[in-house]
Amino acid sequence: MGVCILGLGGIGATYGYEAMYNGRVYPSVTMNGTNFGGKTPAEVEMYWMKKNEPFEKSSFTFVFENHIATVSGTDLGLGYDATLSATQAYIVGRSGNLLTDTLAKFSLTPVSLTPLFRFQEDVFNDTLDQLAQRINIPVQDALFEFRGGKVTAFRPSKDGREVNIEITKTLFSDAVVNIPTVNATSVVIPLPVQPIKPSLTTDRVNAFGIKELIGRGYSEFQGSIPGRVHNITLASAKLHGILIKPGDTFSFNEALGDVSAATGFQPAYIIKDGRTVLGDGGGVCQVSTTLFRAALNAGLSIVERRAHAYRVKYYEQAGYKPGLDATVFAPSVDLKFKNDTPGYILIQAKIDTKTMTVTFELYGTSDGRKAEIYNHVVGGITPPPPDLYQDDPTLPVGVIKQVDFAAWGAKTSFQYKVTRNGEVLENTSFASNFRSWQAVYLRGTKL
Repeated sequence: MGVCILGLGGIGATYGYEAMYNGRVYPSVTMNGTNFGGKTPAEVEMYWMKKNEPFEKSSFTFVFENHIATVSGTDLGLGYDATLSATQAYIVGRSGNLLTDTLAKFSLTPVSLTPLFRFQEDVFNDTLDQLAQRINIPVQDALFEFRGGKVTAFRPSKDGREVNIEITKTLFSDAVVNIPTVNATSVVIPLPVQPIKPSLTTDRVNAFGIKELIGRGYSEFQGSIPGRVHNITLASAKLHGILIKPGDTFSFNEALGDVSAATGFQPAYIIKDGRTVLGDGGGVCQVSTTLFRAALNAGLSIVERRAHAYRVKYYEQAGYKPGLDATVFAPSVDLKFKNDTPGYILIQAKIDTKTMTVTFELYGTSDGRKAEIYNHVVGGITPPPPDLYQDDPTLPVGVIKQVDFAAWGAKTSFQYKVTRNGEVLENTSFASNFRSWQAVYLRGTKL
C-alpha cells in the first residue's frame, strides 16, 4: 500500500513539474552559457533578437588604395537565427523519446546548445568578387621570338596582383566576433592584396635552352571567306611566342582562351550539331590542325586529338592526305601534346594572307629523336548523299541559298613512330572516320 501511495505522489510531482514548464523551456537548457530554463519560446527569440541589434547596425568597408566597397550588416542578414534558437531550446525534452526526454527534463548537468549564427554568403561573396575584379591585375608571361639563331622577348613579362579571398574572409570573421565587445558599428577591413610573379620572365631569356628548329607544320586555306582568314590570323597570333616547359602538356584551348566576338573573333563556317553553320571562331581548327602537324613533325607525344566529322577541303590542300587534321571545340574537344624533350619549346606562327598559308614552327633542343608517319591508308570512300532542298518561308520565291556543302566520306589511318638512338619512344596509330556529307540548299517560298 505504501508503495502505491509513493508512486501516486511521484506521478503527482511529475504532473506538477510538467505544469510548471508547460510552454516553457526546461531548466537544464543553456545556449552560449546562458540558461533559458523557464523562458517561453517568445522570450528566447526576443533575447536573440536583442543580441542581433549590434550586428544589424554594423557596416563593413573593404579598402585597397582607392578601391572601396561597403556592405551593411542588414544587407548581409548578419546575426543569430532567433526563431531557430527558440525552437531548439524548447524542443529539448520534447522529442517524443521517453528515455532521452526524461534525462533532459531532470538532468542536473546543463544541456548546452549552440545558436546558429548566419549571414548571406552570396551577398558577401558578390561584394568581394566585384571589388576583386577592379583590383586584380592578371600576370603576364613574356612572349618570345627566335631570330638570328637566338631567342628574344617581344612582349616583356609583367607582375600581377590579386585579392587573397581566404584571408579576407578570416579578417571579416574576426571583425564580426568583436562587434558586441567593442561596440563598433563601422568596421574598416584593409584588403590583403598579394603580388603574382610571372613564371616566364624576360630576364630568363637565355636560360631556356632553345637552340634550333625541332618541328614544323604547314597548311593552306585558299578560298576562305574574310571572317575565316581573320580568325586564322588572330588565333595564330595568340599562340605565337608561347613557351612550353619541359614535362608540361600543352592545351590548345587553354592557350587560346575564349573564342567569341568579345575576344575579337568573327563569324565564319563551323561544324555544329551536324551542320555547317556560321559561328564565332570559324577557322580556328585550321590553326589546331597546323599545330598538330608541327607536333607530329617534332616527334612529341600526342595526348589528345580528335578528327573532324567530315573531310574539310582546306586540310587536303598542298597535297595532304585526309586524316592529318585536329578539330577543337572548347571545353570538350581539345588538342593536347606533351613536351617530353629536355628543354623548353617555343611556338612560332607565320601567316601569309597573300598566299593563304599558315606555318607553325617549334623551336627547342633536339635530343636526337626522329619522327615518322607511314602506312597512311585512305579507304572506304563513299560519295555524298543527294543534294537536299528545304523550303524556307523567309526567302523570296525563286531564291536558292546553299547552307551546307557536299563532302566525300572516307576511313583513314596512319602510323606515328618516334625513335631515338634505336629506342622507340612512341608508336601510335591515328584513325579517322569521315562521314559523307550532303549539300543543303534553302529554297525560298515567300511570295
